[in-house]
Amino acid sequence: MSIFDSWRRRKRHYEPLDPDEVMLDSSNLPSFNNQQFEGRIEQAIPKTTLYLLFGLFILIGGLFIGQLGYLQIIKGVAYAERSKNNHLRHTDIYPERGIIYDRNNVELAWNDNGRQYIPQGGFAHVLGYLGYSSQEQIDSGTYSPKEYLGKVGVEAVFNDKLHGVKGIRIEEVDATGKIASDHLLQLPESGKSVTLSIDARVQAELYRQVSALATDRGFTGGSAMIMDVHTGELLALVSYPEYNPTLVTKGEDRSTINAYFKDKSNPFLNRAISGLYTPGSVVKPIVAIGALAEHIITPEKTIFSNGELVVPNPYNPKLNTVFKDWKAHGAVDMRRALAVSSNVYFYEIGGGFPGQVGLGIRRLDKYFRLFGLGQSTDLSLANEPAGSIPTPEWKAENFDGEVWRTGDTYHTTIGQYGMQVTPLQMARVVVAVANGGRVLQPKIERLIDKNVKPLSVIEAPIGAWQVVREGMRLAVKEGTAKGLDIGSVAVAAKSGTAELGVSKERVNSWITGFFPYESPRYVFVVVMEEGPRENLIGGVFIMRGLLDWMAIYTPEYLKAE
Repeated sequence: MSIFDSWRRRKRHYEPLDPDEVMLDSSNLPSFNNQQFEGRIEQAIPKTTLYLLFGLFILIGGLFIGQLGYLQIIKGVAYAERSKNNHLRHTDIYPERGIIYDRNNVELAWNDNGRQYIPQGGFAHVLGYLGYSSQEQIDSGTYSPKEYLGKVGVEAVFNDKLHGVKGIRIEEVDATGKIASDHLLQLPESGKSVTLSIDARVQAELYRQVSALATDRGFTGGSAMIMDVHTGELLALVSYPEYNPTLVTKGEDRSTINAYFKDKSNPFLNRAISGLYTPGSVVKPIVAIGALAEHIITPEKTIFSNGELVVPNPYNPKLNTVFKDWKAHGAVDMRRALAVSSNVYFYEIGGGFPGQVGLGIRRLDKYFRLFGLGQSTDLSLANEPAGSIPTPEWKAENFDGEVWRTGDTYHTTIGQYGMQVTPLQMARVVVAVANGGRVLQPKIERLIDKNVKPLSVIEAPIGAWQVVREGMRLAVKEGTAKGLDIGSVAVAAKSGTAELGVSKERVNSWITGFFPYESPRYVFVVVMEEGPRENLIGGVFIMRGLLDWMAIYTPEYLKAE
């Protein structure tokens, strides 16, 4: 064997060295990735673990395949048929309607297998009733056809609050209309309660008084109210005749409901708010304030009434026009004129007469409107007309261009001719007289904050308001409202009798006023509609009966603050 062969044999015993192995020493060993050392001893995964894992995969796969087969093969036809015949629909869940309470938390409207209302008479025109959504409401997308909503009264005014929020249920319905499954998507929210300013006790008694007198004395209807002098809150609001709100809401007794619509007395008319009446003498306090504010007369100046005012005809001196007073009152000053309701006194300060300047129709119109006549009060319980105040333009429009005459001014001054007002408007007038010129917004919901900002304030000389109040107090002590001179409370009042039609055989009987006189808290207005002229029992009788009742059952309202 040659040396070359020996060298080549030795060379096969050595493998090439990696550079890292050549350079590996104690200085670089800590940073070296010793996990990569070849020859490190490792333990193999047991075969049992692999078998178990493999078996688990097979089991899960089998379950999926089995379920898929079940759905597609066994149930496939049924589910395909159900898919064709079923559809999803959204069903409304109507919320529980809120309760309506009076000021003392007496329930006036609640839910008991449907909407129920207090059974005593006198509440229908305040509370109103429910009915199905109108087409306009349905078209808006807010309400569904079968949804019950407030139609008039408190139910309508506070409908959004009382109604609550509908819930939604998703239902799967088959071709036969059967519900296959359902799911509650949104819970309904019950409506919130409403607390009114009305006292149910006073409301029911006032209605009883009005309905009894109307039936006994032949009035076709009547309305009455009591309003807070400082806030405008209504303690009572009555209209007679009325309907049964529970019956109308249910809608089942069609014969009775149809009879309501055919009734000539119109029980659906809220006379307190929607009724238009000739006011008569109850507007005289407005004329008195206007005359004092315009300085055309002093409270002490007297005007003589012998029972009529004779005005020479400017076109024929031989002919005179006579404007009647209801009685010869003699010499009366402003307080006395209000107490006895002298027409002659107010003819002269309203329309003028030799020796006495009158307000004239323009200034009369101004003060009537300052007190809120000729405009809606915006209470919204019912459709409320604005009413009318006669002016030259009004006459020309309604009487084929006829000119305005002084006689028209005289009649307007005492609340006749074409003047039309609502009882609620007159309540706001008396509130302003009682509180010194603050015109308030009437309110049916009880207020938490009693600091009410007036709609406007009527400017008048110092003492003018007190003069008018003294005249109204004198009417109770010695004048046309003497029937209200009672011991339980000091009352101030102004009566009015408005003649109707050409024959004047029918009249509206008014009484307005406030109590207690020393510190006014509440105003009242009563209108008895179209009674016989010869009847002498009217609005004063109603208020006398109510105040006597209140002295026993609700004396807290008669006390001075």
